[in-house]
Amino acid sequence: MDLGDDKQTDLGDESCFSHKDVAALNARARELFGVRIHGRGGQGVVTAAELLSVAAFGDGRHAQAFPSFGSERTGAPVVAFCRIASGPIRTREPVTDPDALVVQDPTLLHQVDLFSGLRPEGYVLINTSRNVDELGLAEFSRRFLEGRLLTVPATELAIAHTGRPMPNAVMLGGFAALTGAVSLDSVLVAIRERFSGNTADANAAAAAEAFEVVLKERKELVGAPPA
Repeated sequence: MDLGDDKQTDLGDESCFSHKDVAALNARARELFGVRIHGRGGQGVVTAAELLSVAAFGDGRHAQAFPSFGSERTGAPVVAFCRIASGPIRTREPVTDPDALVVQDPTLLHQVDLFSGLRPEGYVLINTSRNVDELGLAEFSRRFLEGRLLTVPATELAIAHTGRPMPNAVMLGGFAALTGAVSLDSVLVAIRERFSGNTADANAAAAAEAFEVVLKERKELVGAPPA
């Protein structure tokens, strides 16, 4: 999926924590922002990548999303990719050196080399109600800039809002707060375009709550929005 013509976005007031401003702070940080999404079959990993690309397009960016080839049976590890750029994207290779990782299933942490190629200044968002210490990642997290490896209870939020343990759309709300690569507003629009009725409303509400959870976590750690 390739989307969009680039538009210019005004960075606005960086001291403000509105949804649009959080996205704007990092939107032009790199010409090309690569995202790798890890999960299991049945968790909507490919849909998450597609939603993310639609959200980026909504912010006036170019974007592409595509899955990795391999087994898609329920429970099997699945990988999907998304690139976000200020101009046309020429490559269609897998994202081997991501700027951000989204981990929809924490059981993959010790089964798959999730962090392969991750940039030193990269971001990691893990779907879990446990903290970094409880995941056994305390020492590993020290390799990152402060506040760039965070967790969000996306499955719990999804169950609370939708009644289903489907974390994909919820994670994108947290991703927007963590990286600023897309705005929450555009994530919510993408969700409402993909789904309909109560399903759209419930997933949008869950994503919005995930945004607030991650934004609060970041502010407690570093006292600032994504930079």
